[in-house]
Amino acid sequence: MSTQTTAPATQPAVHADEGAPAVEVADLVKRYGRSGRPAVDGLSFAVRRGEVFGLLGPNGAGKTTTVGVLTTRVTPTSGRATVAGIDVAADPVAARAVLGVVPQRPNLDRSLDARGNLVWHAAYHGVPRARRGPLADELLERMGLTEKASTNPDELSGGQAQRLIIARGLMHDPQVLFLDEPSTGLDPQARLFVHDRVTELAASGVTVVLTTHDMDEAAKLADRVGIVDHGKLLALDSPDALVAGLPGEATIDLVLTGADAATVRGRIDGVRGVAGVDDRGGEGDDTVRLRVRVDGDAGAALAPVLGAVAGTGATVGQVDVGEPTLEDVFIDLTGRGLR
Repeated sequence: MSTQTTAPATQPAVHADEGAPAVEVADLVKRYGRSGRPAVDGLSFAVRRGEVFGLLGPNGAGKTTTVGVLTTRVTPTSGRATVAGIDVAADPVAARAVLGVVPQRPNLDRSLDARGNLVWHAAYHGVPRARRGPLADELLERMGLTEKASTNPDELSGGQAQRLIIARGLMHDPQVLFLDEPSTGLDPQARLFVHDRVTELAASGVTVVLTTHDMDEAAKLADRVGIVDHGKLLALDSPDALVAGLPGEATIDLVLTGADAATVRGRIDGVRGVAGVDDRGGEGDDTVRLRVRVDGDAGAALAPVLGAVAGTGATVGQVDVGEPTLEDVFIDLTGRGLR
C-alpha cells in the first residue's frame, strides 16, 4: 500500500539561527496522562553543530520520547526544545525543514523504486524539481546504491534498505540528522559502511544525533554521549572522559560455576587493588559472570583474585583481561536489571 501524501508545492522559508546549538533541550518535561512519573523529567542538554551526539539509556529511560519531541512527533508538557534555533513546539513545520529522521524500522514506500523514494521525499519537502533527480543520483552513489536505483524496496537487503533510508533523510539537506539504531541487524560489512557514512556526514557539517543500545557503536562514532534514565540526564561527556571517570584502570572478566555471586563478590572485594566488582549475570542457575575492576596492572591482581575465588569453592570456567568500556559506564549509572 502506498504511503504517499500530497507534497507541498514549495519549500517553506526557514529562518534557522546559525549561532544557536544544533539541538538544545531546556527543562524538558513530558508526562503522559494526568498522573504518574514523567517520561522526561526536567531534561537539559545541548548538541554542538557538526558533532555526532549519542543519546543513550535503557528501555524506558526517556530517550525515545526526547527524540520524539525534537522531531516534532511528541508535544512536550513543559520546557523548551530547539533544532537549529527553531522551537520545535512553536514552529514544527520550520523545524521539520531543518531536520532529517532515519527510523529504526524500515518505512520505505513499496509502490516506488529506490530512486523514486528519494525523489518523492524531496518533493514532499519542497526541494525544487530540477534538484530532485540529480540529488537522488548523488546520494544513491554516496550510499553505494546506484545499481539499485530501479529496485523495489522489498528486494533490498537489510543493509541496502538502511542506506536508502539514510539517503532519504538527507534529500532535503537537513542541518541535523536523527539516527535511531542505525546498524541494528546489519552484517559487519554493512555496519562498517554505515559507520563510515555517519563519520563523513559529521565531517561535512551535518549534526548527527544517534540513539543506540550498542555501546561499542556509540564509543566509536560519538564525539560526546548523554546517558539518561528515568527521564533525567545522568552524565554527559566524551566516551573517553566518561570511561576515565570510572574507578579502576583494567578489568578481569570471570565466568564461574558452582558459585554464590554475593559470596564471591565479597571475597574479591577484599583483594588489594580491586576497585569494584560488577555482577554481569549468568547463563543458568549455576553460572555467574563477574567483572572485576582493578587499579593498575590487571596481571598483578589476577593471581590474588583467582585465589579469592578458589576460597569460595567456585570453578573458574573463563578469564578475560581487558580495559573499562563505555558499557561499564552505562551499567554503573543505570544498573544491569532488565527493563
